[in-house]
Amino acid sequence: MKTYAGIPEENASLEASKVVLVTVPYDGTSTWGKGADKGPELFLDASENMELYDIETGTEPYLEGVYLAGEITEKSSPEAMTEAVYQKTKELLQNDDKLFTLFGGEHSVSIGSIRAVGEKYENLTVLQLDAHTDLRPEFHGSTSNHACAVFEANQKHNLVQVGIRSMDVEEVEYLPEGRVFFAHEIANNENWVNDVLEKVSGNVYITIDLDAFDPSIAPSTGTPEPGGLQWYPTLELLRGVFEKCNVVAFDIVELMDSPYAKPSAFLAAKLYYKMLAYYHINQD
Repeated sequence: MKTYAGIPEENASLEASKVVLVTVPYDGTSTWGKGADKGPELFLDASENMELYDIETGTEPYLEGVYLAGEITEKSSPEAMTEAVYQKTKELLQNDDKLFTLFGGEHSVSIGSIRAVGEKYENLTVLQLDAHTDLRPEFHGSTSNHACAVFEANQKHNLVQVGIRSMDVEEVEYLPEGRVFFAHEIANNENWVNDVLEKVSGNVYITIDLDAFDPSIAPSTGTPEPGGLQWYPTLELLRGVFEKCNVVAFDIVELMDSPYAKPSAFLAAKLYYKMLAYYHINQD
Protein backbone atom coordinates (compact mmCIF):
# COMPACT_ATOMS: atom_id res chain seq x y z
CA MET A 1 0.00 0.00 0.00
CA LYS A 2 1.46 3.35 -1.04
CA THR A 3 1.05 5.99 1.63
CA TYR A 4 1.69 9.73 1.78
CA ALA A 5 5.34 10.38 2.73
CA GLY A 6 5.77 6.65 3.34
CA ILE A 7 3.95 6.93 6.68
CA PRO A 8 2.79 3.75 8.44
CA GLU A 9 -0.44 2.26 7.14
CA GLU A 10 -2.00 2.78 10.57
CA ASN A 11 -1.75 6.53 9.94
CA ALA A 12 -2.93 6.35 6.35
CA SER A 13 -6.43 4.90 6.40
CA LEU A 14 -9.48 7.06 5.81
CA GLU A 15 -10.83 6.24 9.25
CA ALA A 16 -7.60 7.14 11.05
CA SER A 17 -6.83 10.30 9.07
CA LYS A 18 -7.79 13.89 9.74
CA VAL A 19 -6.52 14.92 6.29
CA VAL A 20 -7.48 13.65 2.84
CA LEU A 21 -5.22 14.25 -0.16
CA VAL A 22 -6.25 13.92 -3.79
CA THR A 23 -3.85 14.41 -6.70
CA VAL A 24 -4.70 15.73 -10.16
CA PRO A 25 -1.87 15.10 -12.67
CA TYR A 26 -3.34 17.41 -15.31
CA ASP A 27 -1.53 19.73 -17.70
CA GLY A 28 -4.05 20.23 -20.48
CA THR A 29 -4.14 24.02 -20.91
CA SER A 30 -0.71 25.32 -19.89
CA THR A 31 0.78 27.54 -22.56
CA TRP A 32 4.53 27.68 -21.97
CA GLY A 33 6.33 25.32 -19.59
CA LYS A 34 4.83 21.83 -19.80
CA GLY A 35 5.23 19.13 -17.19
CA ALA A 36 2.80 20.03 -14.40
CA ASP A 37 1.15 16.63 -14.90
CA LYS A 38 4.27 15.15 -13.28
CA GLY A 39 3.91 17.49 -10.27
CA PRO A 40 2.00 15.11 -7.97
CA GLU A 41 4.49 12.30 -8.57
CA LEU A 42 7.43 14.62 -7.84
CA PHE A 43 5.69 15.94 -4.72
CA LEU A 44 4.94 12.49 -3.34
CA ASP A 45 8.49 11.31 -4.04
CA ALA A 46 9.96 14.35 -2.27
CA SER A 47 7.57 13.86 0.65
CA GLU A 48 8.97 10.37 1.22
CA ASN A 49 12.40 11.94 1.73
CA MET A 50 11.40 14.50 4.38
CA GLU A 51 12.03 14.29 8.09
CA LEU A 52 8.59 14.02 9.64
CA TYR A 53 9.28 16.04 12.78
CA ASP A 54 8.42 19.72 12.38
CA ILE A 55 10.93 21.75 14.40
CA GLU A 56 8.94 25.00 14.47
CA THR A 57 5.79 23.52 16.00
CA GLY A 58 7.42 20.60 17.81
CA THR A 59 4.94 18.20 16.22
CA GLU A 60 4.73 15.20 13.91
CA PRO A 61 1.72 16.07 11.75
CA TYR A 62 1.57 12.65 10.09
CA LEU A 63 0.43 11.13 13.41
CA GLU A 64 -2.95 12.81 12.82
CA GLY A 65 -3.23 10.76 9.63
CA VAL A 66 -3.15 11.55 5.91
CA TYR A 67 -5.32 9.50 3.56
CA LEU A 68 -4.29 9.28 -0.08
CA ALA A 69 -7.66 9.50 -1.80
CA GLY A 70 -6.35 8.62 -5.24
CA GLU A 71 -5.72 10.63 -8.37
CA ILE A 72 -8.13 12.18 -10.85
CA THR A 73 -7.04 11.21 -14.35
CA GLU A 74 -9.85 12.73 -16.44
CA LYS A 75 -8.28 14.77 -19.25
CA SER A 76 -10.61 14.43 -22.22
CA SER A 77 -11.32 18.17 -21.99
CA PRO A 78 -10.70 21.00 -19.49
CA GLU A 79 -14.40 21.05 -18.64
CA ALA A 80 -14.51 17.29 -18.03
CA MET A 81 -11.49 17.56 -15.74
CA THR A 82 -13.14 20.38 -13.78
CA GLU A 83 -16.30 18.34 -13.35
CA ALA A 84 -14.34 15.28 -12.21
CA VAL A 85 -12.47 17.33 -9.59
CA TYR A 86 -15.74 18.91 -8.47
CA GLN A 87 -17.44 15.53 -7.99
CA LYS A 88 -14.47 13.97 -6.18
CA THR A 89 -14.19 16.99 -3.89
CA LYS A 90 -17.91 16.84 -3.08
CA GLU A 91 -17.53 13.17 -2.22
CA LEU A 92 -14.57 13.75 0.09
CA LEU A 93 -16.20 16.76 1.76
CA GLN A 94 -18.84 14.42 3.17
CA ASN A 95 -16.19 13.60 5.78
CA ASP A 96 -16.92 16.61 8.00
CA ASP A 97 -14.06 15.97 10.38
CA LYS A 98 -11.33 15.98 7.71
CA LEU A 99 -9.29 18.67 5.98
CA PHE A 100 -9.54 18.45 2.19
CA THR A 101 -6.25 18.94 0.34
CA LEU A 102 -5.34 18.70 -3.33
CA PHE A 103 -2.08 18.66 -5.25
CA GLY A 104 -2.02 19.54 -8.96
CA GLY A 105 -1.39 19.73 -11.88
CA GLU A 106 -1.80 23.10 -13.42
CA HIS A 107 -3.91 25.76 -11.69
CA SER A 108 -7.11 24.97 -13.58
CA VAL A 109 -7.52 21.93 -11.30
CA SER A 110 -8.54 24.31 -8.50
CA ILE A 111 -11.71 25.48 -10.26
CA GLY A 112 -13.71 22.34 -9.48
CA SER A 113 -12.47 21.96 -5.91
CA ILE A 114 -13.15 25.60 -5.01
CA ARG A 115 -16.63 25.22 -6.53
CA ALA A 116 -17.43 22.22 -4.33
CA VAL A 117 -15.97 23.76 -1.17
CA GLY A 118 -17.88 26.99 -1.85
CA GLU A 119 -21.14 25.07 -2.03
CA LYS A 120 -20.54 23.52 1.38
CA TYR A 121 -19.15 26.50 3.31
CA GLU A 122 -20.76 29.92 3.54
CA ASN A 123 -18.78 33.15 3.83
CA LEU A 124 -15.81 31.58 2.05
CA THR A 125 -12.56 33.48 1.58
CA VAL A 126 -10.30 32.17 -1.17
CA LEU A 127 -6.70 33.12 -0.42
CA GLN A 128 -4.64 32.89 -3.59
CA LEU A 129 -0.83 32.98 -3.54
CA ASP A 130 0.22 33.41 -7.14
CA ALA A 131 2.39 35.35 -9.55
CA HIS A 132 -0.59 35.71 -11.90
CA THR A 133 -4.11 37.00 -11.37
CA ASP A 134 -5.79 34.11 -13.28
CA LEU A 135 -8.92 36.26 -13.68
CA ARG A 136 -9.74 35.82 -17.34
CA PRO A 137 -13.41 34.88 -17.90
CA GLU A 138 -12.22 32.45 -20.58
CA PHE A 139 -9.00 31.72 -22.43
CA HIS A 140 -8.40 29.78 -25.64
CA GLY A 141 -12.12 29.01 -25.80
CA SER A 142 -12.48 27.52 -22.33
CA THR A 143 -13.60 28.76 -18.92
CA SER A 144 -11.61 25.89 -17.37
CA ASN A 145 -8.24 27.22 -18.52
CA HIS A 146 -5.40 27.80 -16.06
CA ALA A 147 -5.67 31.53 -16.86
CA CYS A 148 -9.24 31.42 -15.48
CA ALA A 149 -8.39 29.55 -12.27
CA VAL A 150 -10.02 32.01 -9.84
CA PHE A 151 -12.45 33.94 -12.05
CA GLU A 152 -15.42 31.97 -10.72
CA ALA A 153 -14.12 32.18 -7.14
CA ASN A 154 -13.91 35.96 -7.48
CA GLN A 155 -17.52 36.13 -8.63
CA LYS A 156 -18.85 33.99 -5.77
CA HIS A 157 -16.52 34.47 -2.82
CA ASN A 158 -14.16 36.83 -1.02
CA LEU A 159 -10.98 36.52 -3.11
CA VAL A 160 -7.67 37.77 -1.67
CA GLN A 161 -4.66 37.71 -4.00
CA VAL A 162 -1.05 37.76 -2.79
CA GLY A 163 2.21 37.96 -4.73
CA ILE A 164 0.72 39.12 -8.04
CA ARG A 165 3.22 40.46 -10.54
CA SER A 166 1.88 39.50 -13.96
CA MET A 167 -1.49 40.05 -15.61
CA ASP A 168 -3.27 41.01 -18.83
CA VAL A 169 -4.97 44.37 -19.23
CA GLU A 170 -8.36 42.67 -19.65
CA GLU A 171 -8.11 41.39 -16.08
CA VAL A 172 -7.88 44.84 -14.50
CA GLU A 173 -11.65 45.24 -14.35
CA TYR A 174 -12.00 41.97 -12.42
CA LEU A 175 -9.44 42.70 -9.69
CA PRO A 176 -11.03 42.31 -6.23
CA GLU A 177 -10.93 45.89 -4.98
CA GLY A 178 -8.70 46.41 -1.97
CA ARG A 179 -7.79 42.71 -1.79
CA VAL A 180 -4.84 42.44 -4.19
CA PHE A 181 -1.34 42.48 -2.72
CA PHE A 182 1.03 43.06 -5.60
CA ALA A 183 4.58 41.77 -5.25
CA HIS A 184 6.15 45.19 -5.84
CA GLU A 185 4.06 46.61 -2.97
CA ILE A 186 4.89 43.69 -0.67
CA ALA A 187 8.60 44.32 -1.29
CA ASN A 188 8.27 47.80 0.25
CA ASN A 189 5.80 47.03 3.05
CA GLU A 190 7.14 45.45 6.25
CA ASN A 191 3.57 45.07 7.52
CA TRP A 192 2.20 43.23 4.49
CA VAL A 193 1.46 39.99 6.34
CA ASN A 194 -0.80 41.76 8.84
CA ASP A 195 -2.42 43.72 6.02
CA VAL A 196 -3.32 40.46 4.27
CA LEU A 197 -4.63 38.89 7.49
CA GLU A 198 -7.03 41.81 7.92
CA LYS A 199 -8.70 40.81 4.64
CA VAL A 200 -8.98 37.10 5.44
CA SER A 201 -11.73 35.78 7.71
CA GLY A 202 -14.23 33.01 8.32
CA ASN A 203 -13.95 29.83 6.32
CA VAL A 204 -10.87 29.83 4.10
CA TYR A 205 -9.72 27.91 1.03
CA ILE A 206 -6.00 28.47 0.33
CA THR A 207 -4.79 27.95 -3.23
CA ILE A 208 -1.04 28.19 -3.81
CA ASP A 209 0.49 28.38 -7.26
CA LEU A 210 4.17 27.67 -6.67
CA ASP A 211 5.12 30.49 -9.04
CA ALA A 212 4.06 32.79 -6.18
CA PHE A 213 7.53 32.07 -4.80
CA ASP A 214 10.59 33.72 -6.22
CA PRO A 215 12.23 31.51 -8.87
CA SER A 216 15.44 31.59 -6.83
CA ILE A 217 13.80 29.14 -4.41
CA ALA A 218 11.15 27.51 -6.66
CA PRO A 219 12.39 27.57 -10.28
CA SER A 220 10.53 24.53 -11.59
CA THR A 221 7.11 25.96 -12.36
CA GLY A 222 5.31 26.60 -15.64
CA THR A 223 5.82 30.37 -15.74
CA PRO A 224 8.45 31.51 -13.21
CA GLU A 225 8.26 35.25 -12.61
CA PRO A 226 11.02 37.33 -10.96
CA GLY A 227 10.32 39.19 -7.73
CA GLY A 228 8.32 36.59 -5.87
CA LEU A 229 7.59 35.63 -2.28
CA GLN A 230 10.23 34.28 0.08
CA TRP A 231 9.96 31.23 2.33
CA TYR A 232 9.75 32.52 5.90
CA PRO A 233 7.45 35.51 5.34
CA THR A 234 5.10 33.18 3.44
CA LEU A 235 5.09 30.73 6.34
CA GLU A 236 4.37 33.62 8.70
CA LEU A 237 1.33 34.51 6.62
CA LEU A 238 0.08 30.93 6.40
CA ARG A 239 0.50 30.32 10.13
CA GLY A 240 -1.43 33.52 10.79
CA VAL A 241 -4.28 32.37 8.54
CA PHE A 242 -4.53 29.01 10.31
CA GLU A 243 -4.52 30.76 13.70
CA LYS A 244 -7.15 33.34 12.79
CA CYS A 245 -9.49 31.47 10.47
CA ASN A 246 -11.17 28.14 9.84
CA VAL A 247 -9.13 26.72 6.98
CA VAL A 248 -11.40 24.13 5.36
CA ALA A 249 -9.30 23.17 2.35
CA PHE A 250 -6.12 23.97 0.47
CA ASP A 251 -4.33 23.10 -2.71
CA ILE A 252 -0.83 23.45 -4.14
CA VAL A 253 -0.35 23.53 -7.91
CA GLU A 254 2.06 24.14 -10.80
CA LEU A 255 5.05 22.05 -9.75
CA MET A 256 6.65 21.26 -13.08
CA ASP A 257 9.00 18.49 -14.13
CA SER A 258 12.41 19.68 -15.34
CA PRO A 259 16.09 18.78 -14.97
CA TYR A 260 16.06 21.04 -11.88
CA ALA A 261 12.79 19.87 -10.35
CA LYS A 262 14.06 18.45 -7.04
CA PRO A 263 14.53 21.73 -5.10
CA SER A 264 11.05 22.91 -6.11
CA ALA A 265 9.53 19.51 -5.36
CA PHE A 266 11.10 19.49 -1.90
CA LEU A 267 9.86 23.03 -1.24
CA ALA A 268 6.35 21.89 -2.22
CA ALA A 269 6.60 18.86 0.05
CA LYS A 270 7.79 20.94 3.01
CA LEU A 271 5.15 23.59 2.34
CA TYR A 272 2.36 21.00 2.37
CA TYR A 273 3.67 19.45 5.59
CA LYS A 274 4.06 22.86 7.23
CA MET A 275 0.45 23.64 6.46
CA LEU A 276 -0.61 20.36 8.07
CA ALA A 277 1.37 21.34 11.18
CA TYR A 278 -0.29 24.75 11.35
CA TYR A 279 -3.69 23.17 10.86
CA HIS A 280 -3.30 20.60 13.63
CA ILE A 281 -1.89 22.92 16.29
CA ASN A 282 -4.91 25.16 15.86
CA GLN A 283 -7.47 22.34 16.13
CA ASP A 284 -6.84 21.69 19.82
